[in-house]
Amino acid sequence: MINGSRLKKLRKEKGLTQSELGEMLGVGKSAICCYEKELRSPSSETIMDLVNVFAVSADYILGTDELGVVTIGKDKKHVSMTKEEIKFIEELKKDKMVYDILFEDPKRGAELIKKKIG
Repeated sequence: MINGSRLKKLRKEKGLTQSELGEMLGVGKSAICCYEKELRSPSSETIMDLVNVFAVSADYILGTDELGVVTIGKDKKHVSMTKEEIKFIEELKKDKMVYDILFEDPKRGAELIKKKIG
């Protein structure tokens, strides 16, 4: 089963109607409606088509990870992260000095960690 609310959000962000998305995927509007209400599961081929249309991971469509939006200039890019990656970042934030070093210069921070742990 896919995460219907995520599908609906992605569809609206892209400015597509259910009919338009259905045409792109080769399914009817009613199928999209059922996917969004989580009353019906799409085929694995349709899930892969959704991945390509929205440029997100299958994990995100399935609801097994989280999605963040990164804005670089005028461009928005969806970036998916696993729950474990999010937990890792939350733990890093607890130590402000380590967090600041890693995010100020990630490459240098990674090198310092490699040196420290061997």
